[in-house]
Amino acid sequence: MSAAQERRTLLERRTVVLAVGAAGAAAALTACGGSDGSEGAESVEQPGSGGAGGAVLAKTADIPEGGGVVFAAQKVVVTRPSAGEFKAFSATCTHQGCAVKDVVDNVITCPCHNSTFDAATGSPTGGPATQPLPTREISVAGDSITLA
Repeated sequence: MSAAQERRTLLERRTVVLAVGAAGAAAALTACGGSDGSEGAESVEQPGSGGAGGAVLAKTADIPEGGGVVFAAQKVVVTRPSAGEFKAFSATCTHQGCAVKDVVDNVITCPCHNSTFDAATGSPTGGPATQPLPTREISVAGDSITLA
């Protein structure tokens, strides 16, 4: 085998090893990605929302008082801490990047390591997370909630 053929074979082997490693890493990241919010009725997505700013996320009646809804595609959680008050936060947990799952009794919960966050402020209230969920801008006009 010539030196050029040996180099080509070595490069081909490296390419295969790198491709297999990248596929394995992608599979591991997907497995560790957490909930996509599709379990249960807490995830409600409106047709045409697509994540674009200004798109209607939900009707105000869709967000229960003391609860909230996770919009997986937009990576946002909208909460209703009290009557007439709506808040929005990133749906990505600040501990290890899992998607938060639900909002019950004014508590946002991450299913990966059970971090909890205050639904009114996004501040951590328990678990390994120490940083608050970043706020997201929404606007409420009439009975529609839109992502700003």
